Amino acid sequence: MTTHLAMLAIGFVGGVYTLPILTAPPAPDSAILKEIADKAVFKGRLVRNLRGSDLLHWGEGVIEVSRNRIAHVGRLSPGPDYKIYLAPRFVDTKEAFLLAKKESIRIGDVKTFNGFIVQVPEGVDVYDYTTVVIWCETFDQFISAAEYQTSRQTQK
Repeated sequence: MTTHLAMLAIGFVGGVYTLPILTAPPAPDSAILKEIADKAVFKGRLVRNLRGSDLLHWGEGVIEVSRNRIAHVGRLSPGPDYKIYLAPRFVDTKEAFLLAKKESIRIGDVKTFNGFIVQVPEGVDVYDYTTVVIWCETFDQFISAAEYQTSRQTQK
């Protein structure tokens, strides 16, 4: 009985991590990513070795932030229910993000793991925030973060 439960648990965990890979749409075209990069007002970097990242939860690459889109050129560890938030200050752990979450704003969903493009909703000013955070909503798991400006700018 124990071995059956163990195999069921392994199958479930494997499914949680492979299903998003199998159902992910194609990554954005490099020409579109370049177009967004050319219009970016800010750039940040996701690094794999943040304090809150680990073997299964990480990101790497460049984050391009324009007034109406956020683009990522790089890779994310695959997983379910990834969300993009803009945070008012840099965070690099789950605990730090949970403290900043009520001041942060959810921008959208991450559906691809080899780069993404997400629209910034109307009424959201990227100048009011400093950091892009990738977060797994279902499991309250910090994935990665990129600081794109070191302090809020008062002049736009």
